[in-house]
Amino acid sequence: MTFPLSRSLSAQGIETSASIHPNLTSAELTEAALARGEGRKAKHGPLVVETGKHTGRSAKDKFIVRDAETEDTVWWDNNASMTPEHFAALKADFLDALKDKADLFVADLFGGSQPEYRVNVRVINELAWHNQFIRTLLVRPTEAELADYAPEYTIIDLPTFHADPARHGCRSETVIAVNLSEKLILIGGTKYAGEMKKSVFGILNYLLPAKGVMPMHCSANVGSDGKSAVFFGLSGTGKTTLSADASRTLIGDDEHGWSDTAVFNFEGGCYAKMIRLNPEAEPEIHATTRMEGTVLENVVMDEDGIIDLDDNSLAENTRGAYPLSSIPNTSAENMGPPPSNVIMLTADAFGVLPPIARLTPDQAMYHFLSGYTAKVAGTEIGVTEPEATFSTCFGAPFMPRHPSVYGNLLKERIAKGEVHCWLVNTGWTGGKYGVGNRMPIKATRALLNAALDGSLNDAEFRRDPNFGFEVPVSVAGVDSGILDPRSTWADKDEFDRTSRKLVQLFVNNFEPFAAHVDQGVRDAAPIAA
Repeated sequence: MTFPLSRSLSAQGIETSASIHPNLTSAELTEAALARGEGRKAKHGPLVVETGKHTGRSAKDKFIVRDAETEDTVWWDNNASMTPEHFAALKADFLDALKDKADLFVADLFGGSQPEYRVNVRVINELAWHNQFIRTLLVRPTEAELADYAPEYTIIDLPTFHADPARHGCRSETVIAVNLSEKLILIGGTKYAGEMKKSVFGILNYLLPAKGVMPMHCSANVGSDGKSAVFFGLSGTGKTTLSADASRTLIGDDEHGWSDTAVFNFEGGCYAKMIRLNPEAEPEIHATTRMEGTVLENVVMDEDGIIDLDDNSLAENTRGAYPLSSIPNTSAENMGPPPSNVIMLTADAFGVLPPIARLTPDQAMYHFLSGYTAKVAGTEIGVTEPEATFSTCFGAPFMPRHPSVYGNLLKERIAKGEVHCWLVNTGWTGGKYGVGNRMPIKATRALLNAALDGSLNDAEFRRDPNFGFEVPVSVAGVDSGILDPRSTWADKDEFDRTSRKLVQLFVNNFEPFAAHVDQGVRDAAPIAA
């Protein structure tokens, strides 16, 4: 099976004697992966694979080519640069490596579900399961759409390619090189499939702001009242879990755009953490671990094909990739109306923040630009336990432009509608990490439901003495004790000291953004009580 001449790889400068396998189904790719020894089949259906030493993103090995296109548009304080000359050498060696492959798997896909804002992405893989992964995660064109499909961006992913730092201007044998001028992304030296999906996210994060569309690292769903909600947050804060609610229609779990007419998913699948997945607390996601078409990364499986989601011996960052259609009650169009509620999720390792707080628009922008959370073990190489961090816009690693671009877009979007903004702590209560306990998910869901159905707005609120936002005093079905974090600590003086420490971390972190926001946002900064 080959591409028509008008869409051939040769037209893209890719010459190879490999057998080209284009646009295979998930079942065909699973069969190919099993035949090639790339993974094993679990007893109940999923393909189980291992990613080797790379069990998370290699953030320090990602580069953007610095040229006339990107010199004044990319946030270079946050993005490592590569020279055009080094990229040219890397590209030549990638194309050389392609010539010797026996098989190549190619998928023509969309990044983005709203037609006027999507981008055509061709992905070329040497591993069949990688192609199944990206086919699952991005939006799949119909047969009619494939008939006249032309790629705008191309990703070539070769895990067996080893970069040369001296020749290629990179840091190690692993490289993720993004050339926005040539519209080409090269990924080598890692089997972690998440690099592909985040590369597409980076493309859309670069392109959409110029069109007035807000790209977001968030999940999204729609209630029975027809109102959408978006959930900002880094990995491990609960984006996937909290948005996969059977009582609401899921739009997506990770990456979205906010246009004048819709909130739309960038993807057609989900990529959820699987470690210690609880079938009672997260039944919809747990059910995907028993379905054909799911790809499980670094999940331990015994000789009888039985998986153990509690075993982290291969990685803490075990993952499952599955189609959105695997989750009950999902949006057929991967879209919903513009959001009525914005939820900012944080896993507060200090145990200081309340489980929910109501934000003014200025406070919302402040906390969006701050992006406070905790890195969760295994999300990045070298992170072995949670640690406090700030990731601006709740996604700094994926932001090619300056945070103020995204922050101002958010402020504009909030101003255009009656949008309610909430800060939700899914982290620790009763003490900091190692002393307290993780916030009960039942309490989080109850508080969220009250926020989304509007009833929480009728509650009595108190003003938090440190952060200035409003915190409910009592909510039906929730232990009032956890609504006041200080009351949950045995040592109140230690709570006060920890609060002052966190406040100062917020203040110090926000200094680089202060000149890019108005006085109202600056006044939303916390003040130690």
